[in-house]
Amino acid sequence: MAELQEQADDRLGRLWREHHPFLVDLAFGMLGDIGAAEDAVQEAFARLTVADIGAIEDPRGWLVVVTSRICLDHVRSARVRRERPQETDTLERAEPVPAQHAVDPADRITLDDEVSLALLVVLQRLKPAERVAFVLHDVFGQPFESVADTMGRPVATCRQLARRARLRITSAGKAPAEVEVAAHRRVVERFIQACASGDVDALLPLLDPEVWGAIDLGPHDSRTGRTASGAPAVAANLVRYFGSLTLVSHPIAPGAVVLAFTGHELNAVITLDVRHDRVAKIHVIADPEKMALLGRQLTPAD
Repeated sequence: MAELQEQADDRLGRLWREHHPFLVDLAFGMLGDIGAAEDAVQEAFARLTVADIGAIEDPRGWLVVVTSRICLDHVRSARVRRERPQETDTLERAEPVPAQHAVDPADRITLDDEVSLALLVVLQRLKPAERVAFVLHDVFGQPFESVADTMGRPVATCRQLARRARLRITSAGKAPAEVEVAAHRRVVERFIQACASGDVDALLPLLDPEVWGAIDLGPHDSRTGRTASGAPAVAANLVRYFGSLTLVSHPIAPGAVVLAFTGHELNAVITLDVRHDRVAKIHVIADPEKMALLGRQLTPAD
């Protein structure tokens, strides 16, 4: 009996290492809140501990469904509605973000043009079902049959929900083409997993041999500018600086953009220039003032 329990614990640990970064990324896309995303994934794994792991043929698929349902319950919950006084069915008519959360126009040229974080505000204002359908299908490539099973709705309804979300996001700003989303999604998912596991060898195939990096630490920091060049040096830097952080993708940026969090605080925005399924350039924004500004964009308006 003790041996069987040890085997189950080992498998659970392996599943956590293999799938935790992906599931946090998935949950963040639905919730827009890194703390809530991590809580949702913790809950999914807690449910896995009391399930018959040996009887689950596809643990990743099981975890995706359970995490998605937890997130859907979260965005529908009375607690979330109390935090946002508008009922969910009126969010589409929400007023612009209050002044205290808005990005100063002088900063939009340098911030929105690079990372389009303002689009996250649009994502937060979608109806819960629209957001979940869109994130599962358009961002993470789940077939509508799986989306329908997760949401407990007909396939046709899920298609319509995703379509409405897509139209609203597109009307708010430039949306990437589907082929770009798929290509960037593959690279970003592997990038996050390799950094989270500290696996330099897994990073190297993702990087162009001539890849180079640049970092913005603010105008008064002498380290701002171009950093390492070449895949081995860049991979080592990525693991060194981001291996202990929580990394998630920007769900609807027109490009491959990764958000790095220390605890619940936005630490950096990493833009990957992807060419032919490899990263040719990495631009990191870690200016504390800009991160504070951008972090407010991730906070739903009261």
